[in-house]
Amino acid sequence: MSHAHRARRLAGLLAGVMLLVGTAAACGDSGSDTAAGTAAKSSASSDAFPVTIKHKFGSTTIKSEPQRIVTIGLTDQDAVLALGKVPVATTNWLGDYKGAIGPWAQDKLGSSAVPTVLKDTGTGPQIEKIAALKPDLIIALYSALTKAQYQTLSKFAPVVAQPKEYNDYGIPWQQQTETIGKALGKADEAKKLVDGVEAKFAAAKAKYPAFAKATAVMATPYEGIFVYGSQDPRSRLLSDLGFALPSGLDKVIGDSFGANISSERTDLLDQDVAVWIVPDTTTAVTKLHATKLYGDLNVVKQGREVFIVESSDYGNAVSLSTVLSIPYVLDRLVPQLAAAVDGKTTTKVEQPAS
Repeated sequence: MSHAHRARRLAGLLAGVMLLVGTAAACGDSGSDTAAGTAAKSSASSDAFPVTIKHKFGSTTIKSEPQRIVTIGLTDQDAVLALGKVPVATTNWLGDYKGAIGPWAQDKLGSSAVPTVLKDTGTGPQIEKIAALKPDLIIALYSALTKAQYQTLSKFAPVVAQPKEYNDYGIPWQQQTETIGKALGKADEAKKLVDGVEAKFAAAKAKYPAFAKATAVMATPYEGIFVYGSQDPRSRLLSDLGFALPSGLDKVIGDSFGANISSERTDLLDQDVAVWIVPDTTTAVTKLHATKLYGDLNVVKQGREVFIVESSDYGNAVSLSTVLSIPYVLDRLVPQLAAAVDGKTTTKVEQPAS
């Protein structure tokens, strides 16, 4: 199943209506089969609480430093880990990682118990399992949480939902990290983490000034051609590196993280570089190039494509695009982009060694 398919399926949560569950039934399990708590690796600021965070459904006040954190936002665990906390539960999205923790973040686990992994049920968070974990904070920033789901989860713990100023699944990694830092009483530490990653973007832009003069698009061959909009974290990787996204992209995409485009709009793909998240770099690419309306574009003829295998660690890291996964991504993506826009049609865009 492709990244786009999973993301589109998750976006369908907005249309789902969640059935309310009884508090007594939800809390009946003591959570003995779950990760055994989260010890802070560094203390929060003593004067950080109470703290109030605004979001799509109003605001949430966190009265004291959280110790039992559940992340239902699909990428939120990385910022929690980067700030020295280990969630008692995470929500699985991509890859088959223990605790839903990718290789770029595994060293942050330390000696703590591996988090319980929650699943997307297709209708929303696993309410009963979350209640049984006895959380004192639920984070749902990179999510499509509904108001009904928010209200139900709020019976068990403070819930930090997605911000209202972005599409669902559209929060920038910077704001995700800083919001989680605020919720954990580590706002200053979060800002330093963000500054550190932004410095890596700045270094790449300084080394490759051609990025700032080029256009780029991020897509995947899901049910035809699926293009990611400007608010999707994958597209933000390109814009944060200095690339301009296609003119009129969001007008075509609409109020979503991305959408399938018609054959009449393959012009959106004829940019200085097209970055593709693909099932493989053989059959899938051959099939893509055989699509006449795409295969005849200059971006193909001039070898200005970048291919990322979706099921690889690299592909998963690209889709997550977190404060921890981005440095891992930049080490691999920047050389590919540099080769694609060097002005030489003979330059081959190599696949990363790992």
